[in-house]
Amino acid sequence: MCGTAKFKQPPKDTDTVTDHIATDQLRHALAQFATGVTVVTCAHNGAPLGMTANSFNSVSLDPPLVLWSVMKTAGRYAPFAAADRFSIHVLHHDQSDLCLGFAKNGQYFDQIDWHYNDTDVPVLNRCLARFDCEQFALHDAGDHSIIVGRVTQLSQDTGRPLIFSQGTFL
Repeated sequence: MCGTAKFKQPPKDTDTVTDHIATDQLRHALAQFATGVTVVTCAHNGAPLGMTANSFNSVSLDPPLVLWSVMKTAGRYAPFAAADRFSIHVLHHDQSDLCLGFAKNGQYFDQIDWHYNDTDVPVLNRCLARFDCEQFALHDAGDHSIIVGRVTQLSQDTGRPLIFSQGTFL
């Protein structure tokens, strides 16, 4: 809560309080919150796999933990939920093409420069920050799973992050 102001309950009416919130209403309201954009990668059946995620967040400094979430019905859900190791790449402001590429195609690696790190996880050669992780926990969360990773290695660059808000990149 900001400052010392007390929170006042809004009046109960159909615009502010419901027993059920429509998915499209929730999605639209959540779009008001600006987020950074990441690409998460792992190895699956000996091949690189990636997906775009804006659900990335820090969890703990000691131990070093981060999280991201993935929809259970996503075609790439099972490989990421089962991955022992993965990398989370925070994208530069000029990498919206990379974001869109991995949103549509998990094998978008043909279009970019990448390599395998020392734990055989595919990593992007250019990003604002990278967190190499081992899976620490997997939590059920409605239609998503929350994947918590223990950061084992990181790297960072300088620049501005790619931001997504209200359906557009900033």
